[in-house]
Amino acid sequence: MSKGIVLLAAGGTGGHVFPAEALAFKLKERGYSVHLVTDSRAERYAGKFPAEEIHVVPSATIGSKNPVAVARSLWTLWSGMRAAKKLVQRLKPAIVVGFGGYPTVPPLLAATRLGVPSMIHEQNAVMGRANKALASRVQGIAGGFLPEGGAAFPEKTVTTGNPVRPAIIAAAEVPYTPSHPGEAFNLVVFGGSQGAQYFSKALPTAISLLDDALRLRLRITQQVRPEDMEMVGGCVAKLEMGADIAPFFTDMAERLAKAHLVICRSGASTVSEISVIGRPAVLVPYPHALDHDQAANAAALAATGGAKVIAQSELSPEKIAAILTAVMNDPEKLAHMAAAAKLAGKPDAANLLADMVEAIAAKRTIAEFKRTRA
Repeated sequence: MSKGIVLLAAGGTGGHVFPAEALAFKLKERGYSVHLVTDSRAERYAGKFPAEEIHVVPSATIGSKNPVAVARSLWTLWSGMRAAKKLVQRLKPAIVVGFGGYPTVPPLLAATRLGVPSMIHEQNAVMGRANKALASRVQGIAGGFLPEGGAAFPEKTVTTGNPVRPAIIAAAEVPYTPSHPGEAFNLVVFGGSQGAQYFSKALPTAISLLDDALRLRLRITQQVRPEDMEMVGGCVAKLEMGADIAPFFTDMAERLAKAHLVICRSGASTVSEISVIGRPAVLVPYPHALDHDQAANAAALAATGGAKVIAQSELSPEKIAAILTAVMNDPEKLAHMAAAAKLAGKPDAANLLADMVEAIAAKRTIAEFKRTRA
């Protein structure tokens, strides 16, 4: 028999859905029924999501100054609020948990207005706009990188880390095996839901600058936007190199486990997954990220020695080629970085977050919850 329903709300990108998925698996193990509220973008991520049902509620962000666009967004939000209220009243969840992104706003506001316990999880080192709007209303704030003492609401903030999917926990069991000269070198390159375009252009050029002996060692996994597939595929064929290119990989956890080096953006989920698995990385913060949250996320891993952070404006194809040349000839350095990255990982984040969810659902205060952790 189910202990009750937990309603999770997440924006439709991997950065929001993946942590929600990790928590969902943990809550299911503990006997809860899980429902997910999101938007249509989440379809490609939600295939393995262990929800009894996935609900799409109308939502919108007010990012335009155009009066017509603003009016349209407000109407959509009002419609979403009505739909979310009906959903919460029908499901009667024990708690509603938001993971950021504008689709979380209607269900969380509905929960707070109906007196249903609620909390949010912020993946990044800097709180996003949706979570900022909800932070004063919810009972608890869990943070992937938010400091408990320095956050905007320290009395109700707990630094849990970012929960990672079971596939990432399984990948963390694979030890890092250095690639020595003459051996295959697995390079994984991806840009998240935003920002893959830069790597599609820069990486093939960088590879062409490598010595033949190094280039022939490379085995590349690269996330490529659909509109860039033909261009990158042509470069791969011309360079006669081993590469898997695709807009999305369903087995990315396994590919990360085999990686000798990762070059990627520094979204919170990405940084957390790399840390838990323990793989050396070159992090390139997305330069157009709001509040520069990716730069703050990257700094957290760089501080342990697990990653090198380079601004996109400073990362030319020539520099990528120089980095690859250096690290492919220095497997010991990469092994040290892998170990440092793993030390920064928080593989138990999903358990701690589930503990916090249960505490708030039981109407315990965050102060009481923190005392039980001490």
